[in-house]
Amino acid sequence: MSLFLSELKYKPNAMLKSTTFLIFFFLTFFVHFSNAQTSVLDVGIRLQQTVNLYNENGIAFNYSCKKLRNDKLYFGFSYVTSRLGTALHSNAIKQDNYLVSAGWYFRRKHIIRPIVRVNTGYFSASYGDKMFDVLSRKSLLLSADIGICFQTNTPLKVSTSLGYNFITGDGLSGPGTLYPLFYQLTISWNLFDQKPQQAGRKKLKL
Repeated sequence: MSLFLSELKYKPNAMLKSTTFLIFFFLTFFVHFSNAQTSVLDVGIRLQQTVNLYNENGIAFNYSCKKLRNDKLYFGFSYVTSRLGTALHSNAIKQDNYLVSAGWYFRRKHIIRPIVRVNTGYFSASYGDKMFDVLSRKSLLLSADIGICFQTNTPLKVSTSLGYNFITGDGLSGPGTLYPLFYQLTISWNLFDQKPQQAGRKKLKL
């Protein structure tokens, strides 16, 4: 494990490869164990802003199984990074967040759906200079968020939420860029929804 982390530390390409592997694993798992007619696999982009700090963008996957509280209980994986946000064209710290989550979506078959979610994962920051190696750069992630999902009469979903990181840092006891408050916007598409937009689709209630 320590060897794996050291590779991520000094080889950015290793981080990209590991992220790609995780995405491939989740997609393979979902497709293999799902009935595409009734299960849900939302895939999309996630735009995240840490309050008073960085903008971080990335991808998000959310899955709900037809045999386990279908379209209510969702399991997800997200990857957001400042490399696709504030650090894209600046000297901002490059940091990566890997998250797995479990969320509950209220008001099934409605357009407006409140959501609550718990998340855990891994945080890593790259300071770009060995002189900063004395600073903490890695941390576990534990957070919760609450928000609203707007579910349309198409496979499109738009959700937004406000979250709180329970694990933060000051640069010594934890990464100094791991702040408590964040908010996010996710725009996704249900890959398992194969119904035509009109035929066979029940209208959602408000």
